[in-house]
Amino acid sequence: MPRNPWSDGPEFVTQCPIPAGTNFTQEINFSTEEGTLWWHAHSDWSRATVHGAIIVYPAHGTSYPYPKPYGEQTIVLASWFKADVMEVYQEAVASGAEFNTSDALTINGQPGALFDCSTGTTFRLPVKKGETYLLRIINAILNEEMFFGIAQHSLTVVGSDGFYTKPINTNYIMITPGQTMDVLVTANQPASYYYMAASPFSDSEAPFDNTTTTAILQYIGNQSAPSPIPLPTLPSTNDTTAASNFTTKFRSLASSDHPISVPKNITKHILMTVSVNLIFCPNDSCSGTSDGDRLAASLNNQSFVFPTTDILETYTRSNFSESTTDFLLEPPIYFNFTGDVNLIVYTRQGTKVIELEYGDVVELVYQGTIIGNAQNHPMHLHGFSFYLVGTGLGNFNNQTDPDNYNLIDPPEINTIQLPKNGWAAIRFVADNPGVFSISQSFGYLCV
Repeated sequence: MPRNPWSDGPEFVTQCPIPAGTNFTQEINFSTEEGTLWWHAHSDWSRATVHGAIIVYPAHGTSYPYPKPYGEQTIVLASWFKADVMEVYQEAVASGAEFNTSDALTINGQPGALFDCSTGTTFRLPVKKGETYLLRIINAILNEEMFFGIAQHSLTVVGSDGFYTKPINTNYIMITPGQTMDVLVTANQPASYYYMAASPFSDSEAPFDNTTTTAILQYIGNQSAPSPIPLPTLPSTNDTTAASNFTTKFRSLASSDHPISVPKNITKHILMTVSVNLIFCPNDSCSGTSDGDRLAASLNNQSFVFPTTDILETYTRSNFSESTTDFLLEPPIYFNFTGDVNLIVYTRQGTKVIELEYGDVVELVYQGTIIGNAQNHPMHLHGFSFYLVGTGLGNFNNQTDPDNYNLIDPPEINTIQLPKNGWAAIRFVADNPGVFSISQSFGYLCV
């Protein structure tokens, strides 16, 4: 979205929420993206139902960096509730407790044949034997990271977040909320019916929707469905090795037709801890903990407070009336972030931003912590695509870990998976003026 922060969407960051009964036209400006992206609402949990795909095809006169597929299909993974989603959100915010989990997960709007309510309505993808199809997979699920596979079929990942990757041949993918992946599958098995399936990955003690959603890959012809229809063998829900083995395979295509430019001369270093902290509730009035406090996500022990006027507007008026520019560039205290420590940390609250100079070359290291409920977690940056140059377990060591960075062909993406009790390093050039969010709780960059 170069030079277009006004349509970025997060409420009270780039614009105020769109009032009920009115409309707003978003203006989307692409730069170098090619492949699958997605759009979604960005107010509370409205993205659970207000979302869709954005597909950027190769420019005229060019083609895919792989043989053109015979056909394509968008696959959207999403959450389904037996309740009003906004009421679920508001109840959790009011109580300070964990959010209620969804009642089912869906593929293109259907929970699948493992749910009685889906009988006869499971999504089906017809395929012609011998042909290759491009699946544009989007994880629009609110909270769960997902394993996805197709029974008896191999997958080849060729892109993510609107950028091409070196091909990854695999039997399953692991896709986090907010991510997109372009995946090739060839219909090279006996003509029949095969389940596509997605099941969650979770490595924490937090509640999650532990259900499996299915769809059917159906070969075109007169064959009848086998009984049972084969299911793919997916990793177990807590298989951290399977998750890591997949996510660490990503590399940029980095070809002459699709070059990359990895930032090298860093001018701004940011170390950002990612935690689930507590906020004190007077008279033990909240139900987030047994002590009556509230749960709160934080970055560098800072949890976001919504202003009454969006930050971009106040910035352009040069007053920053409700926000300050003292968001910490490093943790307020250093400790063994991922070690066996017994800490109860109350987070600070406020509306704070990090100011960057135009042209700053930024290295941002996300550091997971043991505070609260440690888990593998998606991290996302608005306004910029970035390079994931390194990731690892334990505490980030700024003396030794950069020696193992991939500065040759790191993936260029906009969403990453921060490993449980680990770290991830990203790099980008601050060349897109505006105010943009770093999504875990809320942190904001201002260029």
